[in-house]
Amino acid sequence: MSYAKHVQVDMSQRELKEAFVRNLNGTSLQEVALGSFLAPLNIISRGLVLILFHLAKGTLPLPLPLISHLLLDFTVLILPLVLSCTVLSSVLHQVILSLAFVSASVFCYIYRVNRHPARHPQNTVSTFLQSHVQVDQVPFVTMFRVFVNVKTAISILAVDFTVFPRRYAKTETYGTGVMDFGVGAYVFANALVCPEARRKNISGSKINHITKQLLAVWPLVVLGMMRLVSVKMTDYQEHVTEYGVHWNFFFTLAIVRVVASVLLAVVPASQSWVFALLISGFYQLTLETSGLKSFIIHNSDREKDFLHANKEGIFSVVGYVAIYMAGVQVGLYVMQPRSQVRQWLKALFNLFLGSFVLYAALYTCQTLVEPVSRRMANLPFCLWSVAQSLFFMSCLGIADMVLLFSKRTSACHLVPTSWHLYKSDSGKTGEIERLCLVQAVSRNQLLFFLLANVLTGLTNSIVDTLTCSSLLSVCVLLLYMFINCVVIYVLHLCGISVKFW
Repeated sequence: MSYAKHVQVDMSQRELKEAFVRNLNGTSLQEVALGSFLAPLNIISRGLVLILFHLAKGTLPLPLPLISHLLLDFTVLILPLVLSCTVLSSVLHQVILSLAFVSASVFCYIYRVNRHPARHPQNTVSTFLQSHVQVDQVPFVTMFRVFVNVKTAISILAVDFTVFPRRYAKTETYGTGVMDFGVGAYVFANALVCPEARRKNISGSKINHITKQLLAVWPLVVLGMMRLVSVKMTDYQEHVTEYGVHWNFFFTLAIVRVVASVLLAVVPASQSWVFALLISGFYQLTLETSGLKSFIIHNSDREKDFLHANKEGIFSVVGYVAIYMAGVQVGLYVMQPRSQVRQWLKALFNLFLGSFVLYAALYTCQTLVEPVSRRMANLPFCLWSVAQSLFFMSCLGIADMVLLFSKRTSACHLVPTSWHLYKSDSGKTGEIERLCLVQAVSRNQLLFFLLANVLTGLTNSIVDTLTCSSLLSVCVLLLYMFINCVVIYVLHLCGISVKFW
């Protein structure tokens, strides 16, 4: 029986949908971490399919490349993500184990076919560790940012369907939902590639730099205003305790960017981790020693003034600034010049180690202080967001190392969004990158996010998401994601980067 039939029949459609996403408690840290293995396995699967085709036919791209590469990427990269948070959510561990087994089998086959050391001395592990790679961009950073965006796009619509597990949705006050992590990861992903993380010199005075950052966020402010007006005019469902009555995530992104830019104009970016700890630590101390926590959670007088109406959105900015500052520090580290595979493996190990340390700190905080709260963006939420981001990014990096070894073993260097060996064919590699859905999303990330929001609203106005069957829900989600991906893919093929400033 559908959710809608369990509630009062006199409730409006909007009230039904608002009630559907309220008072949720999330899932376990372990289940969120388990989901981190799916996207890396998808990346490995896509790469191994291309390598197998190259071994069989001796050529790439695939036949009818414009269509076939899009369909391959959508089937291997997007489809499993949609299924894993809907009809396969209860057997996620089995899905991951099955994908891992198939990928491992194909990997062993490729290695066995090309392992003859006399003819292929480059196939030994020691030689591989000493090999050099080209680094125009760090592949696992690109993949991290893209998959955070893709998972966000899937979740913002999927959450309105009954097939989407309630434990994955955003929690009311305390808890760790998959969508809660998505919010923190989105802020972290933006910080990874900000000018300060990429060591871009600040031209002119610091005042001019700050002014430029103020001007640069106008698209986010405009998008936030557009969302606010459209929601109020269309009577669209709202989860008020998420950000407030007038606030939304676009405003949070804009304020965080400006505040972090001001801080980074004063303090060195190399010390941003210190300020991330200080900001989140003092914020948690304030929550514990003042009436702020009670004000955010319990005060319901939202009509009193703007602060009361939007307390969650306003005060959570502090925690998101801390996450952003931590992201800048990680960005500085991963963008350091490295050329050898051995050096990148060491960097990935350090990211894993950082994740482990932060998870240990999170366990301590949850035991001694309070649980994770996205609503307040408290210290445990900051620790969890950064720890889980590092873990996910490390998994993506290891996946790319597996692909790099497979590419070197098979002499097939034409796998997109991956490190390139110095001897790779740059011409054909460029063509493969042009046909890559990951690169397409990476090129126009803000547009992808905006388009997902527009299509989500449109879908909700057309489809009664609460009464859809599981099959229909999945079909709608896949069509929604396919339309989103096709638009972004066509823009990428045409070489169009949509800039709002």
